[in-house]
Amino acid sequence: MSRLHAFLDRRFALGARETTVSREMIAGLTSFLAAAYLIVVIPSLLSTGGMDRGAVTTAAILVMALGSLFMGVYANLPFIVGPGIGGSVILGVTLAHVEHVPFATGLAIAMTSGLLFLVLTLTGARELVVRMIPPQIKLGLGASIGLFIAMLGCRDAGMVALNVKSNALALGDFSQPGPIVALIGLAVAVAMQARKIPGAVLAGIAVAALAGVPLGLTHLPHNGLSLPHALTPVALRVDFMGAFSLAALPYVFAFFAGEFFSTLGTTLAIGAKAGLTDADGNLPGIEKPFLVDSLAAALGPLIGIPAGTALVESAAGVEAGGRTGLTPVTAAVLFLCTLCLLPLAMAIPKQATAPALILIGISMLGTIRHLRSEDITDILPALAMVLLTLISNSFGTGIAGGLLVHVIVQVLAGKAREIPVGLLILSIPLGYYFYTAATH
Repeated sequence: MSRLHAFLDRRFALGARETTVSREMIAGLTSFLAAAYLIVVIPSLLSTGGMDRGAVTTAAILVMALGSLFMGVYANLPFIVGPGIGGSVILGVTLAHVEHVPFATGLAIAMTSGLLFLVLTLTGARELVVRMIPPQIKLGLGASIGLFIAMLGCRDAGMVALNVKSNALALGDFSQPGPIVALIGLAVAVAMQARKIPGAVLAGIAVAALAGVPLGLTHLPHNGLSLPHALTPVALRVDFMGAFSLAALPYVFAFFAGEFFSTLGTTLAIGAKAGLTDADGNLPGIEKPFLVDSLAAALGPLIGIPAGTALVESAAGVEAGGRTGLTPVTAAVLFLCTLCLLPLAMAIPKQATAPALILIGISMLGTIRHLRSEDITDILPALAMVLLTLISNSFGTGIAGGLLVHVIVQVLAGKAREIPVGLLILSIPLGYYFYTAATH
């Protein structure tokens, strides 16, 4: 074993978690490829609200690189960090585009939420919330997030579309290049996984990207190098004057609830898939990833990026064998490389990464089988969580809804005394969250 391998083994406890340097690096590459589409999607959403797209692209990459690096070195967990789509929609589309709120005010609202997030983390309140979440909700988390990931992959591939007339989901056109490329990648990944060949997810992405060349989806760049755009148009553009108002309060809570429950679900569900949770479904040392994502949420708006969080795409790296912080550290290096290699990184279309998301999402649905299906107080909150995730297209909303339904069902079943006092108190802001979601 070389000195570097020996150092990495000690630093990231590779032997204790039964993994290797090569496996962790492959997992990091897989996580990077699964999340690379965000480098395009997040700036697109934020530019809708008037933010400079080039500057926001640089900012998004920096948040993903530095957040993932901190997660790996400090928390030693296989989660990558980056801007969440939900928070970017709230800022770029809802606030700036629809409500005509200046993006500087929107960034201040997002930063206020992040600072609240950070306070709760430093005081240990977030960990207390995790401890009082009922076991059946924790069992349903994997299925809820798995459904979200699988649906995200299906939409990216064009396999699922919105039927405008019926306002419902419908099958996409499978004769188009997108679904064809995704099905090719999915077939390769399934065949390799069935034969227990390592690197199945990464191979599926690679083959799908190559298949996209003759079909016109994968466009090889003429020049793979580019200089990163300056942050000047969006950095330090935080206007707190407009953020401290009653009108801004629902949006502060929308950012807060989305960040809180998204990170909670991601860390517990993907941590369980990596075999890092205990018998009660808790993640030992969860305060460390909580601190990382709360810092990303609090500091990201300073350079133009709202709602930093642990990303669900981390599941791709875990599926590829990632078990330690070396996975996000590897991904962080690759994210930094995209600052100068953005055209090359963006050559991989989202249809090529869709098979990874579909396969990973399906594999996570099995956690729900451990619920007691004969007990409605067990099964109903978990199923409500899954359904709300599908309806709202947000697993943060799904988790919040599952907790609220759990409280209601327990009260109706005459088991109110069994509900932790903290969960009863939490149900009040959860009810307010759903009220604001329904009226805004």
